[in-house]
Parts: sequence; C-alpha cells; structure tokens
Amino acid sequence: MTGLRRLLPASLAVALLLATAAVASGQTAGATPPASVEATTADTLFGRSGRLLARFFAPPRSMEVEPIARLFGRREQKSTSTVAVTDTTSGRQLSLITLLPFADKVNGRVGDYHLGRFPAEKRPPRSTAYENPEGFIEVTLENKDTQVSEHFRLADFLTHDQQTVWPKYLVLREALIDKLELVLVELQRRGVDAQRFRVMSGFRSPQYNQRGVGRGRARDSRHQYGDAADIMVDNNRDNRLDDLNRDGKVNSKDIRVMAEAVESVERQYPELVGGLGIYRATRARGPFIHVDVRGTRARWGRY
Repeated sequence: MTGLRRLLPASLAVALLLATAAVASGQTAGATPPASVEATTADTLFGRSGRLLARFFAPPRSMEVEPIARLFGRREQKSTSTVAVTDTTSGRQLSLITLLPFADKVNGRVGDYHLGRFPAEKRPPRSTAYENPEGFIEVTLENKDTQVSEHFRLADFLTHDQQTVWPKYLVLREALIDKLELVLVELQRRGVDAQRFRVMSGFRSPQYNQRGVGRGRARDSRHQYGDAADIMVDNNRDNRLDDLNRDGKVNSKDIRVMAEAVESVERQYPELVGGLGIYRATRARGPFIHVDVRGTRARWGRY
C-alpha cells in the first residue's frame, strides 16, 4: 500500500502500543491513563485537525478497538459495530467503528442495499489507490447522525439513492474528514466566515456512479473510495455557496477563496495531497469544489 493509505492505520498502531503499555503496567480497564499517555493518544486519535470524533477499523485491525477503549474513562457499546468512548480531558466522545468486511458484499449487495461492483472487481487496479475498499460502515436510522468530526456526520457522506432502504453502507476515509476540517480551520484563519461545509456528494456507490459516467462522472471516480467530497461553504443552509469575499456577489472569486485554502492545507500537510476540482455555476446549480485525498496532486477546472 502507499504511504498515504498506511498513514492513519499507523497512527492507530501508535495508540495501540500506548494502550498495550498501559495494560502491561497494571492499568485496569476504565482507569484514567497517565496524563502524558492520554494527551499523546488524544492527539493521535483526534487527527491532525484535532476535530475527528470517529475512527474506523477493518479486520484484522478491529482487534485494536478494545485496547484503545481501555485508555478512556467512560465507554458505551452503541451497537455491535460501535464503541463510544469519552476523553476524560476534553469531555469529547469518540466513536470506534468496526467496518463490515468487503467480502460481505455478495452479488453487488450487502443485505438489501445495492452497491454494485467496484472497478477492481472487474479489472486489475491501476495503482493501490484504486484497490477495493477494506470494508463498509453500516449506517442505520439510529446511527446516521453519529458525528465523525466536529462538523460532519455519517449521513453527510451517504450516496443519494435508495432513500427507503436501511441499513445503508458507506465507504469513508478518515483522512478526507480530517482534510475537510483543516480547510475549515484555514478559511477561518484567513478571516473567512466559514462555519460549515455542505457536502453535495460524498461516497458514491459504484452502481450510482455508473449512472453518471459520460455525464461528468469519472469511471474511476474517487467518490467510490470514500476519499472525495464535493463541497461549498453554506452557513445559512440555503444549498448555495456563500459570498465568501463579501463583495455582494457569489461567483468564481468565492471559489478561489476555497481553492486557495485547500492549496494551503496541502502545503502544510503533504500527506493529505489529492485532487482539487473547480466547478463553476450552471443553470441547475451553483459553484462548488471537489476535494480528495488520493495521494497524488490532481487539478482540473478554472476559476
């Protein structure tokens, strides 16, 4: 695998080592860890942005959940796949979510939910970045509003189809969520009133993505791998890009504000490099940008 795909699991491995050391030193489950251990683990588990509120574990990494949970003072088994733990320093809750294995997808479906076939099921992947996902997050009516970071929920990234089918299944990369949070931080640092992003399109199942191939969607779209999102700043929730430069207009100049923030984040965090696509307004919709963490720099569109 590439360094990028190894990055976050490696961070969790650090946390696992800390947890193992704590258990070996006689720390009991549920006990508050030493301040130095707790602070280091919190920095790792809450991401580069410090805003992640969920971490995802695919087999065999799912065995890391229990040791990590022991580092926290409070825990709650939310479902068979989710353990919620509370950081005793900040009071923030972190969801440790175990993924359903990719092999549980049979004939393009997991249960009643239709995902289709990923590109690597049809032909050899052109690189490790295009391998099949490790697994799926099960999203139910009960857990869809689980916060995966301070500004995003599981539901924000779901494919826009099969509205009445539950549970749904989602592919989502922690690195993408972290990058989106960092872009918000960067916009705010620049004095831009950016309180929230609207995710216009997050994960697209292969069968959903295929419908738009030839009409603006790439056959190997990064949306299928859970590491891409089409976004815009939408503080007032009117489903339109806000006037970010405060000139009384919403146009390509506002897109430039967002794009420059993405470029800045990638300079600061080269491990989060990826695609940046510019989409100007049409009669059907307003302008927005595409952001991903594919591991290589890609740019398209002009502002």
